[in-house]
Amino acid sequence: MDAFLSVDSLVIASSQQVSCPLGEESAILSMKNSVYYGMDAVGTRVWNLLKQPTRVAELRDALLEEYDVDRELCERDLMRLLQQMHDEGLIEIVGASAP
Repeated sequence: MDAFLSVDSLVIASSQQVSCPLGEESAILSMKNSVYYGMDAVGTRVWNLLKQPTRVAELRDALLEEYDVDRELCERDLMRLLQQMHDEGLIEIVGASAP
C-alpha cells in the first residue's frame, strides 16, 4: 500500500540512497535505480531537513522562515518536490496524522 503525501505526512530520506554536498548544492545517488539526482540550494536545504523524520508542515514552515516566498507557492513547490522524491524512491512516507 502506497502512503498518501499531505502536509501532515511524516517523511524521511530513504536508506536506499547516498548523498554528498557540492557547495550549496548536493548530489543524491539512488541505490534502487542507480540514478544520480542534483539538488539546488533550496532542494539541498530540504534534503538536509529530511535526515530525521519530519512533518511536511514543519519543512514548509522552516522554508518560510528562511526564504522570502509566498506560503501557497512554497507549499505547492515543496509538495511537488517531495512527491517527485517519493516517486523516485529517495524519501519514505513513514506516517501521517489522522484527518
